[in-house]
Parts: sequence; structure tokens; C-alpha cells
Amino acid sequence: MNTVTVKDVTLGSGSPKIIVPLVGKNEVELIEEANYLLTIDCDLVEWRVDFFEQVANFQVTAEMSKKIAEILSDKPLLFTFRTKKEGGEIAFSDEQYFGLYKAVIENGAIDLLDIELFMDDDLVQQTIKTAHEKGVKIVMCNHDFDKTPNKEEIVSRLCSMQEKNADICKIAVMPQSSNDVLTLLEATNDMKTTYADRPIVTMSMGQLGMVSRMCGEVFGSAMTFGAAKKASAPGQVPVSELREILKTLTL
Repeated sequence: MNTVTVKDVTLGSGSPKIIVPLVGKNEVELIEEANYLLTIDCDLVEWRVDFFEQVANFQVTAEMSKKIAEILSDKPLLFTFRTKKEGGEIAFSDEQYFGLYKAVIENGAIDLLDIELFMDDDLVQQTIKTAHEKGVKIVMCNHDFDKTPNKEEIVSRLCSMQEKNADICKIAVMPQSSNDVLTLLEATNDMKTTYADRPIVTMSMGQLGMVSRMCGEVFGSAMTFGAAKKASAPGQVPVSELREILKTLTL
């Protein structure tokens, strides 16, 4: 498997890297939160920009990304607008979604960009091309908050992300039983051993799926999301506890 290195963080080898969400609603909250994250033992930061009250102003958002990146310094910044249909805070049209991304790629300061799998393919490919020209890596993702698809479907979606030229392929699913958690882990292992030629990130959400956030080194997930002050998804483990668990499980 090829690895992906962003700043000094290498994804796809060794222990899963810990990423924490930045969810402030305005500049004051974001600056305070970014400074707080400097004190947290994490590897990357995800700015969930759908929480930002001024997100519809693309220039303001691009400038805010520069302020955040300057504070975070050597920590890579993942820029994510999570759409409403995949669990985000507000609804955006495709035009707004890709317009925002274009503005931030060209005028902001980000290291990685989150793009959802089931978006218009022409716009996705155009955005990926623009991002790669600027040295921005793509995390392509898919979320199912209702269920856990079967193993073959999970693998199929991850393979589709590879085919679309994502640098990192991510899927998060909701378990209804312990068997669902096993399905996610088995799909992760199959993807890693048979199909993946780049880092993958998988998780089973909620309390039931929490174990999946801790055992990535065993099954093949390259990143895990931890909670600093506020979780951005169900089942995120506090960062300090997560780091100790990952150390214990290091192969």
C-alpha cells in the first residue's frame, strides 16, 4: 500500500493517526478552539466548516482557513463541508458546495479536502484536479447513519473512491448489532489485503462500533477520529484515552 504524507504526518503505516474536529461557529470560537487543539495529543485537525455561521461567504471562509492553519502550524488541516444528507449541519446546493471548495483551494490554506462519494462526478473530478494542482490531498468519504451495508458493498464503495482518484478513502457506517461491527472490520481487512493501494479509513459509529475506532492498526484503518471538547460524530473517544489505547494495541 502507498502511504500519504502531509506535512510530517504519514498515513497508511504504523498506528492510526488521530484527527480531531474543529466545530466553532464563529471566528472567536474557532481561534480559541484551534489554540486549545495545540495542547491536545492529536496528529491532524478537521475543520467541520458546516458549523461555521459565515460558511456561505466563501472569501471569509477562505481567510478563516488561513488563520486556523497559521495557529495549527505543523498540524495538517482537513477541510470538510459535511452535507445535510450525510449528517451535516446545513443544506448546500451542489453549486454552493463546489463553489466553496474552489474558493478555499485557490485562496485558502488547507492540506486535505473532504469530498463525498455520491456527488456529481464531473464536478468531483474537476475539484480533485484543482486540489492536486495546489498540493491538496483528497479524502473521499461516505456515511451511512442508518445501517451497515454488506461487506461487498462497503468494499465496492471504497474501491470506487480509489477509481475516482482519492488519496485517502473513508467510510463510516452505523451498526445495529455486533455482527454489523464485524462486517465493517472484515470489509476493512479485505480491502487492505486485496484491493487497497492507498490509505483507507473505516469506522463503525456509535457506542456499539467504538471498538472499530481503536483497532485500525490490526485491520487496516489509517486514521481515527477522537473528541477534544465536542464530538462531531457519535462514538468518538476522548483523545487522551484514544492515544493510550492505540499505544497498547501497537503491533
